[in-house]
Amino acid sequence: MAQQLMVWIFSGHPGRLPGGVFSAIAHAEPWITRHKLTGVLTAYPLDVGCLDWAVENGCTGMSPDKLAQKSNDPSFVGGFSTAAQEHFHYEDGALVG
Repeated sequence: MAQQLMVWIFSGHPGRLPGGVFSAIAHAEPWITRHKLTGVLTAYPLDVGCLDWAVENGCTGMSPDKLAQKSNDPSFVGGFSTAAQEHFHYEDGALVG
């Protein structure tokens, strides 16, 4: 994958909006632990949409036809994420899995 600046975004469960944005895991984990949070900490590319990043890095997990179709759907593009993004799961402030 191409070198890309990333930020770490914590999405709590349940929740629709991120609870925090961090420049490094080392800044996020103490906060997650202190508040005993449950959710996912995910790396997101900086200054590029997640779908565009996934296309550039060949990790959309979709056929070219499906990708072409979905790329025209604003809801899909705006909410896209991929398992190829580095991510960590937490329960009650502890790293799991």
